[in-house]
Amino acid sequence: MKNIAVIGAGTMGNGIAHTFAQNGFKVQLIDISEDSLKKGMATISKNLDRMVAKEKITEANKTDTLSNISTFTNITEGVKNANLVVEAATENLDLKLKIFKQLDEACPEQAILATNTSSISITQIAAATSRPEKVIGMHFMNPVPIMKLVEIIRGYNTSDAVTHSIMEMSRKLGKTPTEVNDYPGFVANRILMPMLNESIETLYNGVAGVAEIDTVMKLGMAHPMGPLQLADFIGLDVCLSILNVMYEGFKNPKYAPCPLLVNMVRAGKLGVKSGEGFYDYSESRKAENVANQFK
Repeated sequence: MKNIAVIGAGTMGNGIAHTFAQNGFKVQLIDISEDSLKKGMATISKNLDRMVAKEKITEANKTDTLSNISTFTNITEGVKNANLVVEAATENLDLKLKIFKQLDEACPEQAILATNTSSISITQIAAATSRPEKVIGMHFMNPVPIMKLVEIIRGYNTSDAVTHSIMEMSRKLGKTPTEVNDYPGFVANRILMPMLNESIETLYNGVAGVAEIDTVMKLGMAHPMGPLQLADFIGLDVCLSILNVMYEGFKNPKYAPCPLLVNMVRAGKLGVKSGEGFYDYSESRKAENVANQFK
């Protein structure tokens, strides 16, 4: 599998495209927005420049990586020769079902269809296609070029051959693939999101302030970033969406989102991307300092 199509040029999509291209794969980066594609490619170029400056890659490596990526605004055109498609669109079930139905119709018969969803059922997504045995989850971590883990999620009908193929491909990317089964939140978010939610509950109940909660977890639990700051970095809307998926999936009140989180999202305070969350990122320098902790 050498031709990889990536759906979505946002934070996860451009990171996935970057990672495949840097490892010699031909990548078709697809987004309905030409502006998003330009921003995505600019981000990839900037991140490669940073790697050159740190002497992790050469200028020639950067040039080769960028030359491996082509951009498309038309899904049908972008996926027509794909061996693997990795969908990295917004974490919205209806949107993903629509995309996978379209991919099923446009992709070659043997193409594997993967989703970067962090919580939505692979089995449910696969049911929108005529090839459920070829649908699988590839949950990359952010920032994709740096983080080693890829959660490989098998749907109910995902074949052993497809699972083995994607595990091997992930290793070729320099990642550590970990196979998990298809339950809400999988492993990473099933453990992470309740912790973030409980941190928000702790703030909501007045036990301690934002900085104090994050300090306890950083210094007491050796976390590189406090949970409230991490929630800001992930996006509070994304955290809310994942918690809702888990709550609906398990019907267990321990996954119910904290009212404070719900209200903050309603108010448009989404974290780094909106300029304000639990912390103030109104100055671009502040947001950059947070992002740099992951580089």
